[in-house]
Amino acid sequence: MRRFIGFLKKEFLHIFRDSRTLVVLFGIPIAQLLIFGFVIVNDIKHIDVLVIDHSGDEVTQDMIQKLSGNPYFNIVSNRNDERYEDLFKKGTIQEVLVFEKQFARNYIQGNPATVQLLADGSEPNTAHLIVNYTQGVLQSYLSNSYSDQSIPGFYVRMFYNEELRSPHVFVPGTMALILMLISAMMTSISITREKEMGSMEILLASPMRPAQIIAGKVLPYLLLSVINAVIIIALGFYVFHVPIEGSLILLLAESILFIAMALALGIMISAVSPNQQVAMMISMFALMMPTMLLSGFIFPIDSMPIPLQWFSILMPPRWFIVILKRIMLKGVSFTYVWKETAIISGMFIFFLVVSIRKFKIRLE
Repeated sequence: MRRFIGFLKKEFLHIFRDSRTLVVLFGIPIAQLLIFGFVIVNDIKHIDVLVIDHSGDEVTQDMIQKLSGNPYFNIVSNRNDERYEDLFKKGTIQEVLVFEKQFARNYIQGNPATVQLLADGSEPNTAHLIVNYTQGVLQSYLSNSYSDQSIPGFYVRMFYNEELRSPHVFVPGTMALILMLISAMMTSISITREKEMGSMEILLASPMRPAQIIAGKVLPYLLLSVINAVIIIALGFYVFHVPIEGSLILLLAESILFIAMALALGIMISAVSPNQQVAMMISMFALMMPTMLLSGFIFPIDSMPIPLQWFSILMPPRWFIVILKRIMLKGVSFTYVWKETAIISGMFIFFLVVSIRKFKIRLE
């Protein structure tokens, strides 16, 4: 028995002396619990609403005041008198609340009175919740303040996805996820394999320059990933009937930029990874979970805690999903996606510069 107890003590000492084992045992479960607990929420906060009040009476002003006092809603002012369709395309607003002329007189006299709710249907689940939230707040106010009157009619319209079809959400999100993982993972493994086998040094000793060798490794994956992107777009269009309202050339150009950025990220991973196993772990687990949870693919970013919203800025798929939805569903031009394009371009340059510097260090 003493031998067994001594053996147990030795095993405990081995565990507590190894910091990496402690991180796996305690750090990862705590991190996963905190991330999942904060990210996986169904509540929607900070809903940006544009109000168009054609009546301007006391009843509509009280309804707007009730909505603005709710912590879930932000009443957006339209200082430049832009069309609400343009604000939807920019992502500035998520809902438009329209009061008809003489709303109060029709409502109090018992005549038909309606309120229009226009929502951005490119996020079907979010749009459905936003409309339900708005109706609930306004109906509650009218029931308490005008108990002898019937509830007015709410006319609901979903822009860009009137039927609230789920493929409009998962096809762009899945496309970003697949291109990100495949491009980064294949590049990182390909170059790391050459290092493990010792053939990279042989290649570098050849007349070709290191930049040419890296370009030769990356370009085939760029071409194959572009073909992959075309197949995904074609399947989304013909099988899942996801529309392409915008320019197909712009969509392909943005896809090529995103693939190039993912390939540069793969090169950087291969530069800092000692072997294929580590490169695979980084590519699969360090990219897959953040891409799924923090890119806005499944859960709305506005509902996450502020630190996670800041961290999501570093997720390239977050910006690519916005570009895909705006081009495919809203039919926007480059002027509506130039900010997201600039961010992805900046990431591409950063990953490429870091990769080149790391490779130069290893060659020394």
